Amino acid sequence: MKLPFRRTRTRPERPSAGSGVKGRSLLRMRSAAGQVFLLQVVLVLLLVAAAVTAQVVQAQRDGASRAREKSVAVAQAFAHAPGVAEAMQGPDPAKVLQPRAEAARKDAGVDFIVIMNRKGIRYSQPDPSLIGKKFVGTIEPSLRGRTTVETVTGPLTGGDTDVVQAVVPVRDSDGKIIGMSSAGLAIRNVTGMINQQLPIILGAGAAALVAVTGGTALVSRRLLRQTRGLGPAEMTRMYEHHDAVLHAVREGVLILDSDGRLVLANDEARRLLELPPGTERQHVSELGLDEGMARLLASGKAVTDEVLLSGDRLLAVNIRPTSPRGGEPGSVVTLRDTTELSAVSGRAQVARERLKLLYESGVRIGTTLDVARTATELATVAVPGFADLAAVDLLDEVVRGQEPAPQTQRRVRRMAVSDGATGLPLYEVGEAIVFRPGSPQARALDAERAVLERDLHRAEEWLQHDPDRARRTLEFGVHSLITVPLRARGVILGIAHFWRRGDSPAFDEDDVSFSEELAARAAVAIDNARRYTREHAMAVTLQRSLLPRGLPEHAALEAAWRYVPAEAGVGGDWFDVIPLSGARVALVVGDVVGHGLHAAATMGRLRTAVHNFSSLDLPPDELLAHLDELVVRIDDEDSRAGLATGRQYEEVAGATCLYAIYDPVTGSCTLARAGHHCPAVVYPDGTVDYAEVPASPPLGLGGHPFETMELQLPEGTRLVLYTDGLVESRDRDIDTGLDILRGVLEETADSSPEETARAVADNVMPAHPSDDVALLVAGTRRLDPAQVAEWQVEPDPAAVAPVRAECAARLREWGMEEIGHTTELILSELITNAIRYGRPPIQVRLLHDEGSLICEVSDGSGTSPHLRRASTTDEGGRGLFLVAQFAQRWGTRYIPGGKVIWTEQHLRGGASARAAEQLPEDALLDQFDDGAW
Repeated sequence: MKLPFRRTRTRPERPSAGSGVKGRSLLRMRSAAGQVFLLQVVLVLLLVAAAVTAQVVQAQRDGASRAREKSVAVAQAFAHAPGVAEAMQGPDPAKVLQPRAEAARKDAGVDFIVIMNRKGIRYSQPDPSLIGKKFVGTIEPSLRGRTTVETVTGPLTGGDTDVVQAVVPVRDSDGKIIGMSSAGLAIRNVTGMINQQLPIILGAGAAALVAVTGGTALVSRRLLRQTRGLGPAEMTRMYEHHDAVLHAVREGVLILDSDGRLVLANDEARRLLELPPGTERQHVSELGLDEGMARLLASGKAVTDEVLLSGDRLLAVNIRPTSPRGGEPGSVVTLRDTTELSAVSGRAQVARERLKLLYESGVRIGTTLDVARTATELATVAVPGFADLAAVDLLDEVVRGQEPAPQTQRRVRRMAVSDGATGLPLYEVGEAIVFRPGSPQARALDAERAVLERDLHRAEEWLQHDPDRARRTLEFGVHSLITVPLRARGVILGIAHFWRRGDSPAFDEDDVSFSEELAARAAVAIDNARRYTREHAMAVTLQRSLLPRGLPEHAALEAAWRYVPAEAGVGGDWFDVIPLSGARVALVVGDVVGHGLHAAATMGRLRTAVHNFSSLDLPPDELLAHLDELVVRIDDEDSRAGLATGRQYEEVAGATCLYAIYDPVTGSCTLARAGHHCPAVVYPDGTVDYAEVPASPPLGLGGHPFETMELQLPEGTRLVLYTDGLVESRDRDIDTGLDILRGVLEETADSSPEETARAVADNVMPAHPSDDVALLVAGTRRLDPAQVAEWQVEPDPAAVAPVRAECAARLREWGMEEIGHTTELILSELITNAIRYGRPPIQVRLLHDEGSLICEVSDGSGTSPHLRRASTTDEGGRGLFLVAQFAQRWGTRYIPGGKVIWTEQHLRGGASARAAEQLPEDALLDQFDDGAW
């Protein structure tokens, strides 16, 4: 910690002129920097002098040592040289050894090599005059086999000097000592070597002195800046002042190094943390502090006013690193005692947490329009920020989306329980509950306000509601309860329960207010979900009622379907399989743009219109044209109604439709589409293709023609009709969806329509569809040619009887004798009317499947017959009435060049099918006439 310090005199200016001024600043003896500089210069001089002396002494020691080593080596080498021992035992050793010794001396660089016998008589010597004389030196140890090294003074060339000589024994081949070899080297006068090396030593010392002096000057200059030119006394006074201030302030100060060890602690810090003496250099974990305080101090991270408990004190801790201020790596910690502010700060903290929790409740509650999910979100938000446990109960009417009705004893259902309730004896999710009158829950529902039970051990009414459950709940440590009704728009929707257990404090009145605020926010979200549930259920019910309950069985095809509404709400997709005359069948798939009740209602109107138009046996292009006019008319009517009432109307944003007619007799399929996707065609060989039906605009634009396309389908071909929700979604485009659909259809080419529909739903349909999905898979069949019979009829009344007889014979071949008389009567009336009122060519066709017989009479006239009332005095006009009585269905179908009158009789019997002989005569006379054609 740096404290401000004001000096009593004028601060000296920092030297800035030149090196001389800098030198004088450094040499001022009153400053600590000058004293350090002078001390370091003296130390350098002493070190240089010591180095020179040591070098001289070392040179002398090195000379003597080298002389000893070399003399020993040369003496031993010559003593063991080949031929030396033989020469010493020869007749004239001096003659042989003298030249060899001289040559070896010169090569070895020694002063002499002397060979002598056991008595010390020389055989060789650099001075020939000394040969034959006794060797000067100690030879006794060598005679005993040892090497002798000694320093002697002897005559040498140029005068006397100290000589280091070595004497080694010479042995013959048997190892017997026969003489000695000596080599000597004079110790050179050291003065010469020292004179050569002294300039180098002095130069190195001078260089070292200059370098060290320069470094010392730099260090002293830095010291001068750091001490601000202060002398030792001034620095001592300053640090004494700083120390007094540091320990006098009423704020604890700690200085820690980078390893978390205590460097300094003032008196206040020791008092607040109760530190004993001698704690410097100890790690903070060894100071006996609370775990949280020790962990925070050891972390070294910067902290501002972090309040921690230390003993019975609440301390506000501030930590700042010292390295950014130029100091050593570490941190400085300040401590303030905030115990007196704990109550105020605690209440403020609770208030902040409550506000934060209310904000989170607004964000996290009501994320979906699902009643159960919203109740779960309320229980999740309340724990653990407000309570330890939470549960939400809703009235049964609310769960079903209905408006809750007032009642004296409300029945609720447990919808959510918070996490952490495992093992607790609480009511399970989904369990129905009726609270006992007088219980806290019942009182909360009756009074429509929160009820607080601070201590459940003393809550008699709560204990009596379910004694066994209450006892087990208390055993788990639950001790306090707030139960608050969920009320929105003046209606009670349910009740929420909040519990605390263990060491958590009991609820108080402030908690009651908060629980009511939290419940009010959640109740609005639950009521929104309830309203959405009701509207969604109504829309789904309406949609389901408008969609087909199932597909009719038909000889022309085998069909399977899938319908999945969008997750966001109901839509306007639909499909149909409509039986037509002549064993034909119509396949329809449509889509009304948009969602909601309006789209579902529009879908129902369009589906009904398609049924009505198809009953007229209209071709696909004409049917779509009529449907287009209907959509335009619906929009116009809604627009006029909106203008008349002043309310905004919801127009039909558009609708698409695909209409196909399949004829099992010829195998032809006629298709037309209005803005819809092309159907997929799966041929018997497994080939999958998308039929290129001519594109036409969606329904509702008006005035645009529709085109048709005719396909010839082999038996076993499958038509796959679908809406865009199957192949298109947010995370994939339509081309990708069509490719996936093609792949699935190829893999299931040999499967049944039901298996194909299941595979498409599992692999192509989005997991969470954002639009309705309608899928219709139809496997085509063909009628056997043996099931079809045709006759050409001449326009002559006499031709009726032969054709009728042939038809009766064909019926007998088909095993239909029981309806033969009725069929003959129908054909007689239809053929007679065609001859009388129609135009050639006239043709009769019979076809049957497993369930029905179809009679068709066609002619070239476009006049359509109709029923009319015939009086009792009329002679004719009752032919169509008879046909209508004997057949289940009949009608007119227009074809290019004429019309077809058809009837259908059920082979298994039907409600309207009666034999001709069973019809009373009086009933025939009172019915309507068919009139003229």
